[in-house]
Amino acid sequence: MVVCGAVAAAGVACGMPGSPPQASAAEGQASSVFTPAHGTFRSAVNDYFWVKQRAEQPIEFPHKTHIEKGAKCTEYCHESVTKGPVAGLPGVNTCMVCHTMFATDRPLIKQITAMQEKGLDLQWQRVYRYAPQAHVRFNHAPHIRAGVECSTCHGDIAHQTVAQRNIDLHMGFCVSCHRQKHAPNECVTCHF
Repeated sequence: MVVCGAVAAAGVACGMPGSPPQASAAEGQASSVFTPAHGTFRSAVNDYFWVKQRAEQPIEFPHKTHIEKGAKCTEYCHESVTKGPVAGLPGVNTCMVCHTMFATDRPLIKQITAMQEKGLDLQWQRVYRYAPQAHVRFNHAPHIRAGVECSTCHGDIAHQTVAQRNIDLHMGFCVSCHRQKHAPNECVTCHF
C-alpha cells in the first residue's frame, strides 16, 4: 500500500477508497493514464523499483553440457569478454563452428542449423544488467585480467542449463569484492 499511496500522492489513482475512478487496462495492455515511457502501471513500478524479470531465451542453452565437454566460456561463446566491457553473446555461426561436426543429430542442433540456413540468428535476452539510473559502467576485461572467476558474479553456471540471475550485483557486493581484492574503490571506477 505504500507504493500505491505514493503513486496516489503523485495524482495517479490506485483504487483506494475516495480516489477518482481509473481507466483500467487488461494485463499487458497499455493505458493512457501513465507515462508514455511505460506501457503499463506494472511496467512503471517494476522499472522504478528495478524488479528484474527472468530472461526468456530463444533456446534452452545447456551451459552444463558445454562446460563438462571442456568448452571455455571466454574462448568460444563470450570471446569479447577479455577485450572490453561486453562479454558478447554467441550467434548461430558461433554455435556452428563446432556443431557442423558434433551432435548434429540432436534436435536443438537441428533447430540451430535450420536457423543458420535461413539466415536467422539467436535473439538472446540479457540476464545481467544495471538500471540506467545507477550510472554504472561495468567492464569485464579488467576483471578477467585480474583473475576474477566468472562464477564470482554469475554463480555456478557450470551446473545450469539456461543462464539465470543467481547473484544480486548491488553496490555492496561490488564494493566488498573490491576491498577484498584491493581493487580501486573510488566512485569513478564504476560510476559515470
